[in-house]
Amino acid sequence: MTQLTPKSPTRRGRIFPERTLSAEELARRKAENEAQYQRYRAIFERVRPELIKEHYGWYIAIELNSGDYLIDKDKEVAHKKAREQYPNSDHCVFCLNETGATGRI
Repeated sequence: MTQLTPKSPTRRGRIFPERTLSAEELARRKAENEAQYQRYRAIFERVRPELIKEHYGWYIAIELNSGDYLIDKDKEVAHKKAREQYPNSDHCVFCLNETGATGRI
């Protein structure tokens, strides 16, 4: 006859509880991200009217620190160009249309 092994207890909770962020830290990060997005959006709104005429539906990758932007027909190519030109900096990609949205819901 085979012997049954005892069933181990189910463990619940986070895998790394020491890495849990406080509510204040989460709120601070969210505020920083929102402020950064507003800076990206301001640059986009400034250049959109002149670029939308000839490049409607193209994608624009904006580098925040310099305010430079790169455009391309393909979203992935625009992202790649921004990564190559600014390897140590963040960038944001918008679509050159009325809303700036890059995808569908």
